Order: sequence, then C-alpha cells, then structure tokens
Amino acid sequence: MKNKAEETQELLKQLEEKYQLLDQDINTHLEGLLHSKPINYWDYIQTDALLSLQRQETTFPDEMVFIMYHQVNELLFKMMLWEIRQISYKEGLTAQFFSERLGRISRYFDMLTSSFQIMTQGMEVEQYLKFRNTLAPASGFQSAQYRKIEFACTDLLQLIDARFRKTIDRNTPFSHAFEHLYWQAAGKDYHTGKKSYTLSQFEAKYRKEFIRFMKEYNTINVYARFLALPEEARKDEKLVKAMRHLDRTINITWVMAHYNTAAKYLNHGEQPETATGGSEWAKYMHPKYQKRIFFPAVWTQEELDTWGEDI
Repeated sequence: MKNKAEETQELLKQLEEKYQLLDQDINTHLEGLLHSKPINYWDYIQTDALLSLQRQETTFPDEMVFIMYHQVNELLFKMMLWEIRQISYKEGLTAQFFSERLGRISRYFDMLTSSFQIMTQGMEVEQYLKFRNTLAPASGFQSAQYRKIEFACTDLLQLIDARFRKTIDRNTPFSHAFEHLYWQAAGKDYHTGKKSYTLSQFEAKYRKEFIRFMKEYNTINVYARFLALPEEARKDEKLVKAMRHLDRTINITWVMAHYNTAAKYLNHGEQPETATGGSEWAKYMHPKYQKRIFFPAVWTQEELDTWGEDI
C-alpha cells in the first residue's frame, strides 16, 4: 500500500503528463491553486442566480407555484437531452449502455408524471383562471427543449400530424415536414391554415434552430440508433423493456397527467376553456388522436392500433 507521500508523487506525475499533452507548464497551474478560493455549494450550484429567475406577472400567490414548477420541468428536460446526446454520439453502443441511459430518462419523466400533483393539487382553480389570462398568448407547447426531446428520440415521420403522414417521407424537405408536425395543429386554423400569434412567435424564435437540430439527429436519434444495433442487441430483454417504458411514459403517462391537470382547470361551465395559446387542447393532447409513438418496432400491431385507448 502506498503511503501519503507516494500517492502525492503519483498524482503529480499524472498531472504533469496531463499538462504536457496540453503543452502547458504544470507549475503555472499549481501556483494558480495557491490563489484560488475554496468552492461553496451556493457558488457551485449558482443558487442566488437560480432563485432570482422567478418573476410574477400578477399578484396571485399561486402564480409562483406555476412558474417554479415549469422551471423545474425545463431543468429536467435539459437533463434528458444530456442523456439522449450520450446515446446518439456513443461509439460502440451496447444494449447495456443504451438501456441504462434510457432508464435515466424514464426516471426523469416518471418524476415529471408524479409531480403533476403539484399542479393539480397545489393551485386554487379560482386563482389559476384569473392569472392565466395574464399569461396569454404564452403556451406550454412553446417549450423548445421538449420539442428537441421529440426530435432526438424518434424518426421525424413519427412526429408528423396523423392527417399528413401518408404524404410525407424521408425525401421530404425538412422545412416542409416542419410545417406538418403534429403540434403545428395546436397553432393553426384547421380551415384556413392561418397561424396563431403563439405559433408565429414560437417559430420566429426557434424555427431555424429546430430545423438544424432535426438535421443533426435525423440519423442518430434514439430510435435510429436502436434500429442500427445488431439483431441480438435489438432483442435484448432489458433494452426492449426500457424502450417500451420510455415510449409509453412520454407519450401516454406523462401526456395524460398533463391532460388531466388541464381538464381540472379548464373544464368549467358549458364549454371547456381554450388553452392560453388558443388551441383545442383536448384533441391536441390526447394520445389516441395523434398516436405519437416513438419506437413502433417494439410494439405489436394491436398495441399500435389501440395506442392511448386503454386510459
């Protein structure tokens, strides 16, 4: 067993090798350590900056719950994209690595699903129906990170509005496919095709970035990486189970948690309230209408045909 002095010398040797590869002088970096400050939790996590990002638009206390909950969502979305990127760019991808990363993503979505109780039970209906008018025309469907999760998870064809899937294939230009994504229906007049202000603003900010991202993940999305695995790996029991769990969690369980929360706050009176973005949220959100399925190869035909009908 090495003593303390020997361990120190070994670490110094490793550091010297590291900085030689970088064409750096190790003494410069060691001297820098003499003047660096010890790190604190609040500095490392940037607590003060994080807690300064909540800005209410109204005086209703429950709006703060709404803001913070959605900010937590966005942080979890970022974690998911981080895990997906590891799958997409992994060299020598194995079924074990694949299933482990999918398990992480599923746990994030499981957390989101269960956390919807914060929304369903944590705000007064009366307060929400008042402060939500101040939020218009903002809409939850404007989450750019969630759209990127979809692009990074599956083939673009799986995200096309069900009404147009037969008219679009892999040779269709990305710009044309973009105009027929399922969530476009939430921001267009069905008869005239006119885009709502909510959708127009969303596209003005993110359209170029979305198309770039669509191209980046076109052949390295989660589903594409799965299909490219050797047959033995594609049949790995743990991997198939992880694929099925994530697909159902994202496209049914989590969506329905969102749907049921919206129903609680918006189904009042003779006619349901429209979403802040103006969409017919019931048909837009329910899984059985759009049948959003990320990984069709891991489901039976009967399961595909009855998607979203068992809830």
